[in-house]
Amino acid sequence: MKKRVGVWIRVSTKLQQNSDSPEHHLQKAKMYADLKEWEIAEEYHLEAVSGKSVMAHHEAQRMLRDIQSGHIQGLIFSKIARLARNVKELLEFSDHFQEYNADLISLHESIDTSSPSGRFFYTIISAMSQWERENIVERINSSVEVRAKMGKVMGAIPFGYKRVGKEEMELDEKEAPIRKMMYTLYLEHQRFGTVAKILNDKGYRTKRNSLFSGITIKRLLKDPTTKGIRRSHHTKINKEGKTEIRDKKEWYIHKAPRIVSDELWDEVNLLITKQEKGRTQPLNRKVHLFTGYLFCECGGKMYIPSGNPKYTCKKCKRKIGIEDIEEIFKEQLTEFILSKEEVNRYFDGTHTVINEKKEEIKIIESKIEKLEVKIEKIFELHEKGQIETDRFNEFYDKPNREIKRLKMKIPELEGEIFALNDQFKSSGYIIEEARSLYENWSKLTKIQKRKIIEIITEKIIVGEQEIAINLNYILPKTTSFKTTANGLHKL
Repeated sequence: MKKRVGVWIRVSTKLQQNSDSPEHHLQKAKMYADLKEWEIAEEYHLEAVSGKSVMAHHEAQRMLRDIQSGHIQGLIFSKIARLARNVKELLEFSDHFQEYNADLISLHESIDTSSPSGRFFYTIISAMSQWERENIVERINSSVEVRAKMGKVMGAIPFGYKRVGKEEMELDEKEAPIRKMMYTLYLEHQRFGTVAKILNDKGYRTKRNSLFSGITIKRLLKDPTTKGIRRSHHTKINKEGKTEIRDKKEWYIHKAPRIVSDELWDEVNLLITKQEKGRTQPLNRKVHLFTGYLFCECGGKMYIPSGNPKYTCKKCKRKIGIEDIEEIFKEQLTEFILSKEEVNRYFDGTHTVINEKKEEIKIIESKIEKLEVKIEKIFELHEKGQIETDRFNEFYDKPNREIKRLKMKIPELEGEIFALNDQFKSSGYIIEEARSLYENWSKLTKIQKRKIIEIITEKIIVGEQEIAINLNYILPKTTSFKTTANGLHKL
């Protein structure tokens, strides 16, 4: 299935009058997407919209919803300044895209976060976001403590209560009985999910009119507000922007309207504590180097069954030993990485293609210039009466059509150049990572090896007597082997 992406088009009115038109932006993006074998699913048009603030624009909101829903998995735009000139909004865009595992593709800056080299952009943005968050956190924490000391109600009002004024609360006559019911239902059924289902079936909903979940029920049951104890300043935002519990010495305790008795609250929470202590922690999954990247020639995925030392195809049950595939993978790295001639030939070829396309753009621009001079002369002759009005179109149409055709060719070539440059950068990055993996194989942990394999590997296909290893952005290599009683041996 092709990756679905959107195209972000925002240019100023002045630029539209020149060559940097919305059509050219779209053409470049289409060519880039074609070369990547992506599908352009949406276009977001913000022509003549100021870059100072775009987040609230309806097209920007539509794009963010499409990312969140998975309708698109990436966004192509001409340059970062065209996405957002406001640093705060750029950070917000980046956070949103990272949260939903989507990619940002800037053609002008050659940034494509779907590629290994392009992911460095997220590293830089994350550092900026961290600095911004720390400043915000410092301001928030200093103001929160002052209000907490005063006993002000901050944040969302818990279920069972309603707000009075700006910073006070009282019992909600509709929700309080439901909140109390949660405790009695839990004592009866001792399952958070069961309590949630019973409440949902009765037609009760949360403050946001959503269905209750087991997690919500657990949180509400453990909250001491219902027994008249309201905590404030008991949480804080850490440097990562996440909420965590403060040391109890920093808490402020205030009275709150009571919903349940101390005895009922204590009985329920004692039961919850016992259940939590009785649960065993899940065991860590074993780290297998090639799971998710190893495929059988028949198309089936290969996995390692419990207690089996071999990757096995789910479809045809073909097997290959763990040590065998590791050894073959290392040999493939050796062949490509240590062959400087092959590496140089690969990069020289890419450079040549890029330079050829740049030269082709210059030739086209020269042709356009000559045709525009020709059209100017046609206008001059028409103004002097040397070309009749009836025959003017006959002289004008052909060179004008040719200019339009040539101008549409330029963004196509530029899109190809952007894609080739990204491929060039990413190939270099892959080779460096592969070289590091090969040279440090015996020193790295399985988790470290796995992380590098995820970066450099596209797919490994196991056949009857051949294994094809496809590294990202590098031509695939195939190894032939034979099976003996001692395992696989390369031919």
